[in-house]
Amino acid sequence: MRFRLKALGLHLLASTVALSIILGTLYFGWYRWPGWHLADAAHVVIVMVGVDIVIGPLLTFVIARSSKPRRELTRDIAMIVALQLSALIYGSVSLWHGRPLYYAFSENVLQLVQAYDIDPQEEALARQQKAELAPHWYSLPRWIWAPLPQNPEESAKIVSSAVVGGDDVISMPRYFKPWEQGLPALRGQLKKVDNVGYFSGADKKLLKEHMRAAGVSTDQLNSIPLTGRGYPLLAVLDPASLKITAIFKAK
Repeated sequence: MRFRLKALGLHLLASTVALSIILGTLYFGWYRWPGWHLADAAHVVIVMVGVDIVIGPLLTFVIARSSKPRRELTRDIAMIVALQLSALIYGSVSLWHGRPLYYAFSENVLQLVQAYDIDPQEEALARQQKAELAPHWYSLPRWIWAPLPQNPEESAKIVSSAVVGGDDVISMPRYFKPWEQGLPALRGQLKKVDNVGYFSGADKKLLKEHMRAAGVSTDQLNSIPLTGRGYPLLAVLDPASLKITAIFKAK
């Protein structure tokens, strides 16, 4: 039993360190609040933790015996590590391709834009036409404005595509503009929390409780939804400066 517990402890320590380095790098680089929530990254992380921190070390505890031949023990542990590495690689690649790149104001909502929302062709066009806002592998999340193009034909084409589930303007960085340029349009989209879409009545009641607790007014035109693949959040802005003062969860 002592041998098994030692094997379990060493395996658990090594697995925890490896997973912590990977998740820590991704979180502090790309996924810190509100990215982690909006990207719904928890589902992938649960799989990684389940295999690498729970199943792997437990299997080692089961198969580790001091009486087992060293070659056989090495083979069994190698098979477990291979399983863990598969889960680790799968999860890491999924999180990398889904990393947040932009928080975009477009029309009447703030939206998370993840790496896999932008296809290679659009990425190449952005580097040619809007290099300063184009995404790169090292790009960290940026707040931007994503208006529809002024050309009526291009605009109608994008709207038609978005309606049927195709590419929207938020996945076309060549149309992006600096966040500051969109603030006048953003001001016109701010609403009282009671009038914001995307949330149920119960959600709004809870959001108002959070706002009051944080000392934020619930009766001003200061709110706009912030959406992604996870449940929407509520972004609250200072009506005077238009700086985001708080982001609240409804669930």
